[in-house]
Amino acid sequence: MAGTVGFDQHPSETLRAGKGFSLAGVDPESTPGYSGTKEDGQALLAEMDDELAELQEKLFAESRFGGRKRILLILQAMDTAGKGGIVHHVMAAMNPQGVQFKAFKAPTDEEKSYDFLWRIEKEVPAAGMVGVFDRSHYEDVLIHRVHRWVGPEEIKRRYVAINEFEARLSGSGTTVVKVMLHISGKEQKERLLARLDNPAKHWKYSRGDLDERAFWEDYMSAYQAAIDETNTAHAPWHVIPANKKWYARIAVQQLLLSAMEGLDLQWPKAEFDVALERELVARS
Repeated sequence: MAGTVGFDQHPSETLRAGKGFSLAGVDPESTPGYSGTKEDGQALLAEMDDELAELQEKLFAESRFGGRKRILLILQAMDTAGKGGIVHHVMAAMNPQGVQFKAFKAPTDEEKSYDFLWRIEKEVPAAGMVGVFDRSHYEDVLIHRVHRWVGPEEIKRRYVAINEFEARLSGSGTTVVKVMLHISGKEQKERLLARLDNPAKHWKYSRGDLDERAFWEDYMSAYQAAIDETNTAHAPWHVIPANKKWYARIAVQQLLLSAMEGLDLQWPKAEFDVALERELVARS
């Protein structure tokens, strides 16, 4: 990466929620482990695209020959935190044939008739795929807790169910990358106002975003509790300061690169005589 400013310390270390983690202690304006400018970060994002694309192709190729490995990126955040920007700017480097994306909205009547994980399990990425959840099963211990749609005992049950679910994912070959994009209330306000000031962004605005702002501190408490209860060795949380969109994007990119590098992905060996096939093609 000659000429490109890389991380001084990898996000998998600086952003991982460790023992005694405090969400209140995370400055949404900060850029942990990175001393470069916005322009440096954008250059790094572009430079690492090819490596990310190659790793994804290896992951997909392995699955064509029986490989069971896959990646699941879970994005959780308050409204306007930049989940869509992550998908657009980070995942765009990948071949869309190997990406399985799902944005979870409010559950349908049918989905409500089942356990909260029912609709989630149906969207788990297949072998060789990079799955992306824009919101996820964590909504069921966040908004449900904030608005008291279920009681404390049910929330506790869901924490346990989530840990068991993610353990099953890990055991079946899924590397789970859990990310909370952390913005400040002030930053969210500015982003909402920017949407209202731009007619091309009006479609993104919802009065519901404004309504939920009134519960900001309750959401922060709910996130703290969720991280405390579901931060496991096989599915750890990474909390990314996200007031600076460019930083959040390079941090997520680095987490994905690290996750895939850890899989020791290899190109499948040819199950045919390459020299013979080349000769036959040359003669054709």
